[in-house]
Amino acid sequence: MWKEAAAGTLPDVEFQAPIDTTALAEAEQRLGQSLPSQLTALLMESDGMVDAYGTDVVWSLDRIVEQNLVFWSPDAFPGLYMPFDPLLFFGDNGGGDQFAFVINPERPDIFVWDHETDARMWAARELKDYLHRSLAGEGEWWR
Repeated sequence: MWKEAAAGTLPDVEFQAPIDTTALAEAEQRLGQSLPSQLTALLMESDGMVDAYGTDVVWSLDRIVEQNLVFWSPDAFPGLYMPFDPLLFFGDNGGGDQFAFVINPERPDIFVWDHETDARMWAARELKDYLHRSLAGEGEWWR
């Protein structure tokens, strides 16, 4: 389903080998929580997606874990940004801005974090909408 949704928007999207349940369980243990169900389903089909320009529209599971552990660390950006605890980052725009699910409170919406202003803006109503917007959009499509 997820591969078809992405390829239907952008035929040149690049897919990876899917993750398995063992890798998912280990990742969720490291994060201390479950991944959003939509993201899990996508990763079970492809461990990340890269657009025609080389942008990591959806990161690999390993990168999702590593990036979020850094951003959730209390020592990572002391006093520089608002807390990142409510967000689970999973992709970027290639220019520093990152896309995330809101995990506290859990909701299907996707937000973008602007790395220059620390703004968190709504970008898509759920993962399929995000894929369509990000793969079909140009530039800063969420603005």
